[in-house]
Amino acid sequence: MGTVIRPEISKKSPYYISKHRYYELRHFCLQYPEWKRAYHAVDGFSSKSSEGHEHVSGGGTADPTAVYAEKRLYWLDRMKMVERTARETDEIIARFLLRCVTEGISYEQMRAREPIPCGKDYFYDAYRRFFWLLDKARK
Repeated sequence: MGTVIRPEISKKSPYYISKHRYYELRHFCLQYPEWKRAYHAVDGFSSKSSEGHEHVSGGGTADPTAVYAEKRLYWLDRMKMVERTARETDEIIARFLLRCVTEGISYEQMRAREPIPCGKDYFYDAYRRFFWLLDKARK
């Protein structure tokens, strides 16, 4: 049985964020695999654009390269924000934190698959710090 993280911690905690903000940030991170798929799906070699079936009406961007670049930057910025926050939280356990927040995997599930270089209490303290830092980054 995995540990259930309480969505609300004491207001005295240095990493306090409200319960609903935590849920918002958690669901933001759980979209990471979708962002990754969308980023790789926007390749600029769409069969539609090469066949000429797209109709551009007045006022739109007529540069398809810029449209693809903007889409890729949008997804990349979101992925990099989550990755950067994991590294800022703790460089050593960043990849474990990233899996935890983007895939919903608990400490126990990860520990069963491979050794984690920290204890459960430290890991979950870093987990709370991650969301606190992400809250600051998303404002």
